[in-house]
Amino acid sequence: MPLRKFRPLTPATRFKTISTFEEITRDHSEPRLTERLHKTGGRDNKGHISAWQRGGGHRRHYRIIDFKRDKTGIPATVAHIEYDPNRSARIALLHYADGEKRYIIAPQLLKQGDRVMAGPDAEVKPGNAMALKSVPLGTFVYNVELVPGKGGQISRSAGTYCQVMAKEGAEAVLRLPSGEMRKVPAVCTCAIGQVGNEEHQNIVIGKAGKSRWLGRRPNVRGVAMNPVDHPMGGGEGKSSGGRHPCSPWGLLAKGKKTRKRKLSDRVIIRSRKQS
Repeated sequence: MPLRKFRPLTPATRFKTISTFEEITRDHSEPRLTERLHKTGGRDNKGHISAWQRGGGHRRHYRIIDFKRDKTGIPATVAHIEYDPNRSARIALLHYADGEKRYIIAPQLLKQGDRVMAGPDAEVKPGNAMALKSVPLGTFVYNVELVPGKGGQISRSAGTYCQVMAKEGAEAVLRLPSGEMRKVPAVCTCAIGQVGNEEHQNIVIGKAGKSRWLGRRPNVRGVAMNPVDHPMGGGEGKSSGGRHPCSPWGLLAKGKKTRKRKLSDRVIIRSRKQS
């Protein structure tokens, strides 16, 4: 979607860009599919900060998204394309023929008034959902399941997609947005198309205040701290740390491989680290 630029009247607007929101058809959410979102401020159940640089931000409400797409065989009409403050992608409100309403991740080319459906009888067109075994090779898909019936876990953010590269027995080979090639059970559900709002990655925040609106607090460098707060802190004058970059708990942060052996290693054909 196009981006809007501002006249450079202030330092904050000199490079700032925002989405034009021209694809949005209404400015409020469906009440029955919306619930209050409680913030943690980056703290765990003991009140300790476990995720740094989180806190504050504008109040949000959570939109309940249908990641499973398990309402098969019933056609639905796209009633609205809406903004979701909890994700980079846009969401689409579906009105099913039996009267039920659900939210889905909105792909490119999906517009208000279009008809979508999930199930083996659905056509291969943006917004429809089906099992990977029913998708032709080379097709772009998104909201892909890793475990049958669990709901989509891969390729849900703005502009992302997976490509069906091959089918080998009970498994399908996907190329992920990172370039990784991995096997996924062919009975897993996916949606056809590429996630919309692909220009999201080109948005320039422009000022620190907007980061605070988004709930992102300042990130202080370790070398700017005191020795009691960080292993790289302290020193006479400005110091570069005097040791290899590390976390506040002394774990090496650059160059050291931290991935442990996982069950998913057997389904990865080509790692995203390989060229």
